[in-house]
Amino acid sequence: MSKAASAAAKDLALAGVRGVHLAWADNNGIPRSRIVPIGGLADAAARGVGATALFAVFDTHDRITYRHPGLSTPSGDIRLFPVLERLRRLAGQPSFAWAPARQVAADGSPWPYCQRGVLERVVAEAEVRGFELRAGFELEFAVAPAASSDIASAPGHTGPAYSPHALVGIDDFVAGLLHDFDVNGLRIGQLHAEYGLAQLELSLAATDPVSAADDQLLARQTIHAAAHAHGLRASFAPLVSPQAAGNGWHLHSSVRRRARNLLAGRDRPGPDGAAYVAGLLRDLPALTAVTAPSVVSTARLRPGYFASAFTFWGTENREAPLRYVPGTELLGDDHANVEYKPCDASANPYLALAVVFAAGLAGIEEGLEPPAPVAEDPGTWSSGQREARGVRRLPASPEEQAAALAACPRVSGVLGEDLLGAFQAVRGSDAEWADGKPLHELVGAHLWRY
Repeated sequence: MSKAASAAAKDLALAGVRGVHLAWADNNGIPRSRIVPIGGLADAAARGVGATALFAVFDTHDRITYRHPGLSTPSGDIRLFPVLERLRRLAGQPSFAWAPARQVAADGSPWPYCQRGVLERVVAEAEVRGFELRAGFELEFAVAPAASSDIASAPGHTGPAYSPHALVGIDDFVAGLLHDFDVNGLRIGQLHAEYGLAQLELSLAATDPVSAADDQLLARQTIHAAAHAHGLRASFAPLVSPQAAGNGWHLHSSVRRRARNLLAGRDRPGPDGAAYVAGLLRDLPALTAVTAPSVVSTARLRPGYFASAFTFWGTENREAPLRYVPGTELLGDDHANVEYKPCDASANPYLALAVVFAAGLAGIEEGLEPPAPVAEDPGTWSSGQREARGVRRLPASPEEQAAALAACPRVSGVLGEDLLGAFQAVRGSDAEWADGKPLHELVGAHLWRY
């Protein structure tokens, strides 16, 4: 490993790279990093880089909570190890390279708070059971001039949504972004002006789950750098204005066994694919506690905003939290997947993928059967109609999310006792900070965090 790191460092140094970001995401979905001088990369690959153990209990506002017994003092250190297979020179920051980091205990043993390790375990367990997992993120974000303090008063583009001329004023940024994504090794399917305020969306190509989470972190870095280079700043926050549609980071997933996509189907998937959907639907309230965990996330999940407010699934229904995307004669069975919509940038991408796959695979193992798909928007139904169809409101507050997570060991158990305790402590700290504050203040405080 040190030989590979030394060779990579030599090549990067010749190209003008001065440092390497070792990046990970915390329990608030916020990217963190240590920069290693390029001459120290080989040593970092061999022995790691020191960091405080307390990053696991940082809340969204960089407050440290000591409520979790496992991390209740300021003492303790961990080591960060670069994943050299994902080492990239950053096109938009050519003096720097980037690599995702594994978090390891100071003695080199596994660190139970490493979110990447949780996803690696879920993927490995799925492989033992004969499953191949695929995933990809859609990223929504808003842009504003670099000097702007918010999006609403100075939107980076004014629409119309989905229009080619909406982006004419930021053409250089879009072109630069496409260039940087290509050079950074990130494949995207498309990019367009989205429905929300000053919003854009791009879709990352599907890959294995760990790479999908790595890609999501690298995409954030790439977007931020491209925006800065063109006089803009990007917000990935779940809400950029109390009145506007928010930013969702929709998670597309599929499961294969013996090279066959279990989600394949036209109007609905076959038995195993349907069971996967049923597993997700069963645990959906608890899943949102991990996939949309910030205090503004539940405010985004409201009826009528294509944001998913109720527990149901549907075929190509864009109000559904679980949108089944079928295969077609044109695209083939490999295209079939489930779009999980109540996910945003405040989710740690490794944990989001881990719990989603764990819930769906549990459905397959138990042979669950989902209810009939819904084609309408249940937000337009009466409460009686929703009750008759078994459609419930998703958790509408951090307290409701916490209760749903505590009541669902299938989801909470994925994190493990130590990481779950830290995660819950951080959520409690965020809720305490937010108590009594109006929504506009909460939105402003989260706007540039991710």
